[in-house]
Amino acid sequence: MSPENDLNLPPLNQADLSFDQGDMSVARSGPVPVKTAEDLEQVFDVPVTVSAVLGSSKVAVGDLLQIVPGAVLELDRRVGEAIDIFVNERLVARGEVVVVEDRLGVTMTEIIKADR
Repeated sequence: MSPENDLNLPPLNQADLSFDQGDMSVARSGPVPVKTAEDLEQVFDVPVTVSAVLGSSKVAVGDLLQIVPGAVLELDRRVGEAIDIFVNERLVARGEVVVVEDRLGVTMTEIIKADR
């Protein structure tokens, strides 16, 4: 290994790691408590914007101004195709439209893992 790539990390000993199957946590030099919903209580009141996108379409402004109630706007998705669910403009899941007591809703069928 060349000196410019050396991070000067201390050696890792197998004894430094512990795995407790009871709480499914991996820790260094002692257990780490498992996080629960109660640990996030301080962010429960933070507002977020949730959007369920059925599809999209590109329309010229002139055509948009001519849309009247009852007009059909063709989207880029087919019937039965999954919809995208966004939280604060970030794709987090895909789902299906459902009807619950005469209202439209969304059921999540796939959670999208964040690439960081």
